[in-house]
Order: sequence, then structure tokens, then C-alpha cells
Amino acid sequence: MNPCEFIWVNGEYVAWESASTHILTHTLHYGSGVFEGIRAYTTDNGPAIFKAKEHYERLLESCRAYDISCNYTEEELIKATQSLILKNKLPSCYIRPIVFTNYGSIGIIPSKPVFTTAIAVWEWGSYLGDQGLSTGIRCVISDIIKTPSSSMPSSAKSCANYANSFLAKKKAINEGYDEAILLNQAGFISEGPGENIFIIKHGQLFTPTLADDILKGITRDTVITIANDMGIETIEKQLTIEDLLTSDECFFTGTAAEVTPIREINNQTIGNGGKGHLTSTIQSAYFNIVKGKDNNYASWLTMCND
Repeated sequence: MNPCEFIWVNGEYVAWESASTHILTHTLHYGSGVFEGIRAYTTDNGPAIFKAKEHYERLLESCRAYDISCNYTEEELIKATQSLILKNKLPSCYIRPIVFTNYGSIGIIPSKPVFTTAIAVWEWGSYLGDQGLSTGIRCVISDIIKTPSSSMPSSAKSCANYANSFLAKKKAINEGYDEAILLNQAGFISEGPGENIFIIKHGQLFTPTLADDILKGITRDTVITIANDMGIETIEKQLTIEDLLTSDECFFTGTAAEVTPIREINNQTIGNGGKGHLTSTIQSAYFNIVKGKDNNYASWLTMCND
């Protein structure tokens, strides 16, 4: 991570190294925070935030799911992000907004909760590596199952939810893989630690249903729209391990992962063992859109202009 000069905290610009909180911050102990992952890309007209509205809508929905108060509207948060990117002089960046229960009182339910809203931005390349974007990554089916939505809502990006992701990804890396794939309690494919998953078979696109304990990913929705505009229907259905292993192509989607091909699962080659043709087509379309090279989707970009 390359630190920037400023972080936005409760409406103020704070020096990166001074953005701190108390050791008894409630979220540190109980995970009582929600966050988003957003990207801004370099375009010919300056940095542009991809689907800012959708991301901040989901952040506020996550707040409501966990009874966390955010004192800012979606529009105010977008403007704060635009200003923060310009103030840090970033041509492109990863954006991490977070709303969390700060220091006030300890215990599972704080008696007088104090909430903080903050936004950090920094330069960040490909989450799963440039090589991964180009030739695909190696994955393993995790023996750590996805936390059921009946326990913790998958539709909310809660800080606590990602302990599950941490465990699965850490184990996968320790075993020599790039990423994990989690199953739900019923044994069907759910998602990656921080990504939705798609497979391609006989020219058709498939992805798990929302009932499979997945996050309703914004990049997932983007890919479904891109594919539909290409005349390719996406079928949402319960997917098995066999579906993945016998697929022609497979890829992850996510703000961090973008569109990353999967070339191997459980040491078994998927398709041609690289980035498949349809995955490549969708990936190219995605990057053209986020970099402002396709005017048909210009409404998905929020420009950061002085």
C-alpha cells in the first residue's frame, strides 16, 4: 500500500499518519462496522469513480442492516470522495469508505455508541496480480464454509463478515493457491473470500443465486449487464463443485479482483488452462467501460474534476 497525504474523517481532512482511533474502539473488538470497496480509474478526462452511487447506496444499506448511524447522505459521501481524490492528486485509486462504532463504551452492545465515517484512498494495482488478470489464477475449494445469511446477512459488507474470508483465503495461500472458493452450508458454490464467481459452459454464463449466501456484487451486476448487451444471458442457479470443474471457463468478479480468470481449481485445469475467449471478451469490455472508453456506459462513471 502506498500511503497518501490525507484521509477524510467525519468531514475533515486528516493526515494519513494521524488518522487513528482508541485501542478500545468497539469495532476492533466486535466487528461493528461496515465498509465498501470502490475504484476510481484514469480516463482521458481525469479520474472517474466507477458506480459511486451504487456503492454508497449499498454502504448505507449495510449501516441499516447493522443499526449503525452514518451522518452523511449518499451525495455527500460521493462529493467527499471526489474532493479527497483530487486533494491527494491521484489519477486512479482504490477507495475504502468505512462507518464504524468508535470508542465510547465497551461491551457487545455499547451503551452510548459513537459512530465515525471515514474514507481512505490509495494507489492499488490488481488485487490478484497483473499476471492473474492475464493468464488466470489457481484456486482451491475451501473446507471453511461461507457464513450463512441467516447468521450474518451476506447482503451487508460488515467488517465482522470478513473474518470468514480471512480464514479461507489464509488457508488457501498457505497451501500454495492464489485464492479460495467457499461453499455454503448446503454444499453449493457460494463465492470467493472477496469475489463473486461465474462459469461458462457451452457459451452460456452461470453464477450462483443470491440465496447461496453471496454478496450482491456491483461488479457481478455489471458483468451480467455487459453479457446481456452482448446477447449472452446469465443464468443464476445453484452450482456444484462438478459444475466448476467441468466448466469451459471460470472467472471471479469484484471491485478489487475486477474480472480475473480462474485457470485451475483443486489442481485441475479449467478449460484451456488460461483466459478463455468469452472471459477475455467480457474483461476487455469491462476495462473499456471503467476507463471511459465506451460512451454507452458513461453514466456509470462519476468524474472527479476541479
